[in-house]
Amino acid sequence: MHYIDSLTGATYPLAQPRWRGDPGGHVNLGAAPGLKRGDIDDSIHSLWRYRRALLVDAGDAVTMGEGWTPLVRAEWDGVAIDFKLDFMMPSGSFKDRGMTVMVSYLRSRGLAEVLEDSSGNAGASLSAYCARAGLRCRVLVPETASYPKIAQIAACGAEVMTIKGSRQDVADAALAMSREIFYASHNWQPFFAEGTKTLAYELWEQLGFRAPDCVVMPVGYGANVLGCDRGFSELLRNREIGRMPRLYGVQAANCAPYHAAFRAGVEHFVPVPVSATVAEGIASSKPTRMREVLAPVRASGGEIVAVTEDEIVRALGALARKGFYVEPTSAAAVAGLSHLIARGAIRQGESTVLVLTGSGLKAPETIGKLLKLGAQSR
Repeated sequence: MHYIDSLTGATYPLAQPRWRGDPGGHVNLGAAPGLKRGDIDDSIHSLWRYRRALLVDAGDAVTMGEGWTPLVRAEWDGVAIDFKLDFMMPSGSFKDRGMTVMVSYLRSRGLAEVLEDSSGNAGASLSAYCARAGLRCRVLVPETASYPKIAQIAACGAEVMTIKGSRQDVADAALAMSREIFYASHNWQPFFAEGTKTLAYELWEQLGFRAPDCVVMPVGYGANVLGCDRGFSELLRNREIGRMPRLYGVQAANCAPYHAAFRAGVEHFVPVPVSATVAEGIASSKPTRMREVLAPVRASGGEIVAVTEDEIVRALGALARKGFYVEPTSAAAVAGLSHLIARGAIRQGESTVLVLTGSGLKAPETIGKLLKLGAQSR
């Protein structure tokens, strides 16, 4: 196995940890063998039950029992949907799926300190897993990041630095700082997607060893799209499923570069106007892997959808009234689901999974203001 340079196609050994190729572009992982259902270790109640499909020795695993999250059936706009509760992770977001694998790999290669930039969830997850692994960690966040997320990052022992400007400004600051600390970016280091591919494996197993017809998820940098494509592709090659599910990504209209490129019919970055969004977890104005995210979405027959701020807030309240207390980023995916159902892209009778990625406990004050919540006095 090896890294593949996205610009030149050159390969690099996995023995040396990398986050980019020699010319400066991102690197991907070569195809992995995956597994068959008989390879699942059902004595393990975490994503490491799929250890034989992961390119990290399970003996090096830095784990807190992440993964194997509930799949809960509920109705949305008259259609039965399976909600994947990936916010029920140790740090409160799906990011733990990628971090357990990426941090396990980096520690096994001898790293002692890492750097990350984040709107909050990735930083909180990395800080938690670095604490577990005994690694030093520095996390750059926007100065507008929610305080509960900053507190969570700092509480686990990471050095937190706030950066003025946009989410992209934070990423640019991290790139500049990467000359002195290894950049363990969940958007650049491909072992993160090696971890998020376990979402596909879990859905396959939880649905009775079959693929769903559709998977809908919020998209910022696209880690879950990358993971679903990698995981379901491995299952398809091993003849464990007969087809790929349709992949649907949802962005906030205020920050939707994937949506712009999808509508333009291209697989490269298209400049778009960007403004603030309540879905801070997907406020990524210049994603790293445009082609790797857009190509599988198109190939699967899916699409990228954009939703307004008002639609996100309405979906946030409606989800809570069904018992799903999630952050606005997760609600964006459900607002997109409403679009897809209204247009007939997703239909009753199909197996549709909606991934809820972050807990509402990450942003209680924001949610209270958006939904105009308050206690009644008596």
